Amino acid sequence: MDGNEFLDWCSGVLVTNVGHCHPHYVEQIKAQAEKLYNCYDFLSTPRADLAEKLVQISPDYLDKAFLVTTGSDATEAAIRMVRRAHEGWEIIGFHGAFHGRTLGAASVGASLGVHAGYGPLVPGCIHSPFPYCYRCPLGCAGPDVCGFQCLEYLDWVVSQESCGELCAVMTESYQGGAGSIIPPPGWFEQLDQWRKDRGIFFILDEVQSSFGRTGKMFAMEHWGIQPDLVTLGKGLGSGVPCAAVLGTSEVMDALPPGSMGSTFGGNPLSCAAALASIAIIERENLVENSARLGQIMMDAFNEMKDKYEQLGDVRGMGLVLGLEMVEAVQSKAPAKELAGEIIHQAYLRGLACIAPIGMLGNVIRVAPPLVVTEEQVNESLDIFEASLKAALAGA
Repeated sequence: MDGNEFLDWCSGVLVTNVGHCHPHYVEQIKAQAEKLYNCYDFLSTPRADLAEKLVQISPDYLDKAFLVTTGSDATEAAIRMVRRAHEGWEIIGFHGAFHGRTLGAASVGASLGVHAGYGPLVPGCIHSPFPYCYRCPLGCAGPDVCGFQCLEYLDWVVSQESCGELCAVMTESYQGGAGSIIPPPGWFEQLDQWRKDRGIFFILDEVQSSFGRTGKMFAMEHWGIQPDLVTLGKGLGSGVPCAAVLGTSEVMDALPPGSMGSTFGGNPLSCAAALASIAIIERENLVENSARLGQIMMDAFNEMKDKYEQLGDVRGMGLVLGLEMVEAVQSKAPAKELAGEIIHQAYLRGLACIAPIGMLGNVIRVAPPLVVTEEQVNESLDIFEASLKAALAGA
């Protein structure tokens, strides 16, 4: 509003994957707005086209799509689906998880900042540690030596908390709000096998991570796992609210007609926006752009990590990275104020960042739109390092 220009490391909290006001995106929304806004009772062409497109671009075994409005909606729908399709009703979530702010979503998640002060949560939610290897809650030295003790501990948690009614396990592909925490290699494959051995469903939350954000169309492609339900949102609509649940017939066919619905879910305007976003991602090779430029950013941040001991950990996939700021590399004491000052200094220099995230409030999230160019990436990296130096000089 005052004429300043900013490079964007926010993407509207990982929403605007195709950037701001992409011409094709705007054109398709305008065209649909002249035809039909909402049509809940009858099937519309955009809704059918989007459901078909989602099934087409997802792994072959996922053969159904249910359209809703927000990521929280998708979480709530997935919870209802697995409870209807399974004899059990208990759902396992992980400490630090964020699946939404509605009651069911906040209950399966275990983010204190989301549910504190709102009274009792939904019964039947069991929580266990997530593999936060930089600050392992079990005190392990790292994934190379621990043998995934967090999964072994999951057995203990279930033995102590479950009533014998396990239904599903739900996790994000990476924990976004908890600090862009990426599970170590092999963890997802073992979790998938763990739940198969117990005959329960697997819900993967890809609300943040899908549509090219991690350098793959869907993050699950990094590991070759097969979740029964996948929740989508944010980058699906790239600005206009749109969300979905991808799933298997085994789960979704268990739902009687009329047992699930959404007044605004799958409305023509949102579907037109989502179809335009997917078309742009495919046409402009934004998945590949995310992987390539994400690696450039990862390499640059690791070089900074060698120069500045306050940059304690660098983690990420594609164009979503987390920079954990600490007082010193040895102590790992969280540097919350430093993270905030770096973001402020970046703002003064024309780089927009999300407020510090993470369980300790000391992580800087890096998530530019997928249309970012290499020139813009390099400029933003220069701004960040200058901001880091300025923040340290004033500390």
